[in-house]
Amino acid sequence: MKKIIFLITAVGILTSCGRSFSGDGGELTGVSAPAWSEPNPYGMVLIKRGAFDMGSAENDSLWGSYPNTKGVSIDAFWMDETEITNAKYRQFVYWVRDSIIRERLFDPNFGGNELFKIEEDKEGNPIEPAILDWRRPIPSEKRANEDELKAIQSVNWKNPITGEIKLDPKQMIYRYSIFDETSAALRRNRLDPYERVRNTDIQVDPNEVVMISKDTAYFDEEGRIVRETITRPLSSLYDFLNTYIINIYPDETVWINDFNNAYNEPYMRLYFNHPGYNDYPVVGISWEQAGAFCAWRTDYLKKSIDNPNRNVIEPYRLPTEAEFEYAARSGKSENVYPWKNDDTKGDKGCFLGNFKPGDGNYTEDGHLVPARVGSYSPNEFGLYDMAGNVAEWTSTSFLESGLSVMSDMNPEYRYHAAKEDPYALKKKVVRGGSWKDVARYIRSDTRTYEFQNEQRSYIGFRCVRSQVGFSKAKQGKK
Repeated sequence: MKKIIFLITAVGILTSCGRSFSGDGGELTGVSAPAWSEPNPYGMVLIKRGAFDMGSAENDSLWGSYPNTKGVSIDAFWMDETEITNAKYRQFVYWVRDSIIRERLFDPNFGGNELFKIEEDKEGNPIEPAILDWRRPIPSEKRANEDELKAIQSVNWKNPITGEIKLDPKQMIYRYSIFDETSAALRRNRLDPYERVRNTDIQVDPNEVVMISKDTAYFDEEGRIVRETITRPLSSLYDFLNTYIINIYPDETVWINDFNNAYNEPYMRLYFNHPGYNDYPVVGISWEQAGAFCAWRTDYLKKSIDNPNRNVIEPYRLPTEAEFEYAARSGKSENVYPWKNDDTKGDKGCFLGNFKPGDGNYTEDGHLVPARVGSYSPNEFGLYDMAGNVAEWTSTSFLESGLSVMSDMNPEYRYHAAKEDPYALKKKVVRGGSWKDVARYIRSDTRTYEFQNEQRSYIGFRCVRSQVGFSKAKQGKK
């Protein structure tokens, strides 16, 4: 007992007579994290956090709709003010094209110009593997030598029948990897077996084998993309790194395949590549392709930021179903459409969105197919075309009972379907309705779906990014 009293007394002497080395007077004042502010994203509006009643509160037996609402809360996020346009998606396609050309200009088979890759860092240390030097411009075809011209033209395809020369869709391949931090965070997936169980009544088996599934992709001997979901014992964090190889070129044939016995060939030839459609929403994009775009856009932003924190920046992603509905309704449970009233026309009798107003009548609203983005007034959040124009992909996997199984805080249901899974498990929620839909399907509370590998002439997308920390930007402003 005397020893214990002596120790306590000694500590008391040190505390009362000593000085704090931190200058805080011995008080708990906290330590600030290093300052880091993410840039406000261009072309996006800030949607502040809020709560609303998600789902339809109406009983409509004609459409098979019954009251099904749930009060949910949504954290703040940035959202593209318009759908991704042909011009913006073309930037992605051309980046892939130019990366292929640069790789080939470096290839000895096309001249072997080593200047198109960076093989050492600023300190002279080797970079393995070497990275493309995007500061070095690709030579114009007029100034290129024979080998360079061969590399530049190798990404094109010539129609053997018509002689038309265009970018080869089959070569527009984007490879990327995503770390599945959600699965890695699950307690049952901890690398240390003693961290998997909190119940001290349970004896931990240090040799327990945890099986995990991960997506991977590669090219076979014939150059075809092979996608697999492999199951193997957990051994490291790399087991949560999923790799994808996606052909990212839009399917221009959707204009033919979506409509039987219709003359839509001009859209197939011109919609994605003609400058007259630059500001129209991109279509013919699958859920998988939209995800690849988000990954590329994130990486493209990171590489532009000269800051060591750039690798932890919030990624661009597809909106969750709840985020889309909240944004479409301007955060108001009573809003049936993105606008204030429950009609599809304004006070002057003009349509408020691009949809199918009547039987066989697509043009009454002023458009036949998708309209130029922003052709109609935005909602109170400053978002355009949240109803009609093109329906939009969300990140959410589709279940009939989706709302009931989701949390009431940032609700989301995700299922990463393996290639071997039944096709019915590969449905993703689509929201907003499109230019070909009647008024019922452009309501903010109407949900539908499409399969993740399908491409349609009436489905596009826009991106979101979670807001981090504080921002001086006002809601609805860039």
